[in-house]
Formats: sequence, structure tokens, C-alpha cells
Amino acid sequence: MEDGVAAATRLADGAPLQSTLDVAHPGDWLALDAAVREVAWHRPQFLPGWEHSAPPPAELTHLDESRLALALCHRDGRIRQEAVLQSVRYPGLLPLIVIRCTDWVEPVREHARRLLGEALNVGSALDLAPLILRVGRRDRGTFGVEALGHILRQASPGQLAVLFTDPDRVVRRFAYRLAVDGRLFRPAELARAAARDQDTVVQDLCAAAALTAAQDEEGYEGVLPPLLSARNPRVRSAGVTALRRAGCSKQAEPFLSDRSPLVRACARYVVRQQGGDPAAWYREWCTAPNGPELPPGAVIGLAECGNRADAGLLRPLLSHPAAGVRARAVAGLRALDCADVKQMRPLLDDPAAEVVRETATALLPSAKELPADWLLERTSSQRPRHVRVGAFRLLDAHGGIVALRAAVRLLEDPDMKLRTWAAQSVQRWHPSPDGRRGDAEVGELLDRCRHLFSDFVLRRRKWEARLDS
Repeated sequence: MEDGVAAATRLADGAPLQSTLDVAHPGDWLALDAAVREVAWHRPQFLPGWEHSAPPPAELTHLDESRLALALCHRDGRIRQEAVLQSVRYPGLLPLIVIRCTDWVEPVREHARRLLGEALNVGSALDLAPLILRVGRRDRGTFGVEALGHILRQASPGQLAVLFTDPDRVVRRFAYRLAVDGRLFRPAELARAAARDQDTVVQDLCAAAALTAAQDEEGYEGVLPPLLSARNPRVRSAGVTALRRAGCSKQAEPFLSDRSPLVRACARYVVRQQGGDPAAWYREWCTAPNGPELPPGAVIGLAECGNRADAGLLRPLLSHPAAGVRARAVAGLRALDCADVKQMRPLLDDPAAEVVRETATALLPSAKELPADWLLERTSSQRPRHVRVGAFRLLDAHGGIVALRAAVRLLEDPDMKLRTWAAQSVQRWHPSPDGRRGDAEVGELLDRCRHLFSDFVLRRRKWEARLDS
């Protein structure tokens, strides 16, 4: 709003429109529209002579582009209505006409819609599309969106290309829907678009359209490679699933070890449909525990479709030289409910953060089986950050005085995030039901962090711990 107020003030002083606003940015126009009314409430003299009533039409005919832009945003509907009629003299004001198409005053709205309908062509529609779609989210915004769609259905793929790279995902979605509905792209082009765009709606839209068109038209040769090599797992999963329809189910096997669980699940479906056994494939991979080529996805994949007997294949992988394999082995044992505290405890000192993170997660249900002093030693500032974080998670899960002791100690940790988590742990701390009441150490610890509590809450915590205030 502050930028809009500054722009409105400059326009009122006669500054040119082009040097005041980024005319290609929808947000600048919307901010100006809101700011003019905001300023006018506090500065009635903002548009001299218009404080109480609309000026005579002749008065607006002499306004330059900058002042007419302010009139189009004025709080008085009569001024806005006349400004809409006069705006035909300045094509640069068309973005404000788009905004007035959703005006709450019907005469203003109808005049603006008529003017927009006359002014829209493919060129202007491409320029105004981001603003029209943004305004289209408002009440009474349907008209502009429908008019935009009607015009842009006449555009060629080359003309629409400018919208496919727009930073606003709503614009890209709109443009790709037009392209798909109008069959403007070949299946391979749609597949490349699905692999390139970062928006999940565009990915799903283009991938589905590419596969449907490939089935109906020219086959899958140009469609599957972009989908299967896409960085996004949703797009890869669409390509993997399509391998069965394309008669290429055998090509799904390498994706059984994909880094994405979604892609692995789709690959298992395709392999099973051709009579294969994904679990057997995973077991074969995991029987060579020291193989450097073992993909981490194969390790967790075994847990996803295997049984508890497969834990015997996963346990040797806890010492694999690849950190990714060790981490997935921990996650796999947790998924199979075979996480052994004694065996996993050494992994809390692992040099890889992902391994310690998975290990702490796996040991959370058994946190009280771990020696509290041993864990507390790992919260020392001399330890790596990921080790301190893992140890604190487990100490916090202990509850009672063990959790409070660890959290108070970490209030002075050099890492800001860890200090914040420790402070939050102290603030939500309550004595455990089986803890000793009247413990003087609890009172000392609470006093050391009294700055985290109000006086009332601190007294309440001490009362819960059966301590004298």
C-alpha cells in the first residue's frame, strides 16, 4: 500500500504514468487503485474540486493521463464513470479499465466492460492476461476471464509462449489449459512442458494431455523420455505408469529404486502387472551389503513391499559406506517395526546428518531406554550440530526432569535454531506423572530460565512440581 500511496501522490503532482508505475506489473495497478481511495479519505484535497461531488464532464476532458488515472480510482462512482468514458483517449489506462470491470457500481462496471470488449485483441490480451486473471479472483471478475479466454483461443502457440513462462502460476495454468483444449501442441511438446514447469497443476495437466494424445495419435516414442527423465516425481510417476500402456513394462524395473516413494510405488504396480515380483528384485539388490552401486531407493523399497523377515537383509546395511544407504536402512527397519535400540544407538554419532535424523526418529518410541547422561553428553557444543539435534530430540521425548535439564543446557547453544527449540521445550514443559515431586533441581532449572515465563506461569509450573514459590 505504501508504494501505491507514493505512486498516487506522484501522479497527483503530474508525474508521467510510465515513470511512476511498473505498467507491466499487475500489483502496481491494484496498489494504485486501493491507494487513491485510501489517500482521498485523509486528504480530501487530493483531487481539487472533487471533494463533495463529481466534476462536470467538461472538467475531465481536460485531464492528462496521470490525473485521469487518479479519476479512474476515485472513491466517487460518478467520477469513475465519467473517467471510464474519457479513458479512450489514453490506451495506457486500459489496465485500470480491467479493474473497473469488477466495480461495485453497476454503470461504472458496464461502461468498463464495453470498453474492454472493444479494446481487447490478441496483443493487448497477452499483455493484460496477468492482471485480468488476478482481478478475476474477485467478485464480478468472471467477465474479464471469459473475455480473455475468448480472445486468446485465437492466438497461436508462438503468441501464447509469453504466458507459459509467466512467474504467476495462475497465468501459466490458464495458458496451458487453452493450449490443451485447443490442441495447439503435439504430445512430445506437452511432455516437455510437464517436465519443465514447477507447478503441480501444470505438470498434471500437461502430462495427462500428452499421454492421452500419444495414445490417440502418434505413439509414445517422443512422450515417455521427457516424462521419465523429469526432476519432479509426479511427472516421472506419470511416465512410469504409462510404460504399461506403451507395452514397455520392462523399462519400469530401474524405477523400483527411484528416490521418490511415489515413483517406486508406480514402478512396483507396473512390474506386478507383467507378473514380476518387486520384493524379489529388492532382495537381490540388498544381498550384497557392501556393493557401492546399491541405490538407497532399493533399500527403503524392500521395507515398503517386504515383510519383517527382510530385516535380516537391512541390518548389515547399517554399516554401509554410503550415507544414503545407511539412512534408508534405518528408515526401513523402522517401517518394518524392527528398530533395535542396542544396534542403532551407535548411529547417533554418525557423521552424516541424514543418518542421525533417521536414527533419532526410529528411536523416539524407545527414548527412555537410552541412558540420559549418554544423550546429554551429545548435546555438548563440541559435538556436530546434527548430533546435538538428534540427542535433544530423544532427551525431549524422555520428558520430566531429563527433558528440562537438556533444554535448559541448550539455551546457551551456539546454534540459534537449537536455542529456539530448547526455549520452546522449556515453555511447554510439565512434570511427568511418575516424576518425583518437590525436587529442588527442578526449581533451580526453572529459575535459570524464568525469562521465558510470566510470573504466573512460573508459579504454576512450580506448583505442579510441588515446589514452594
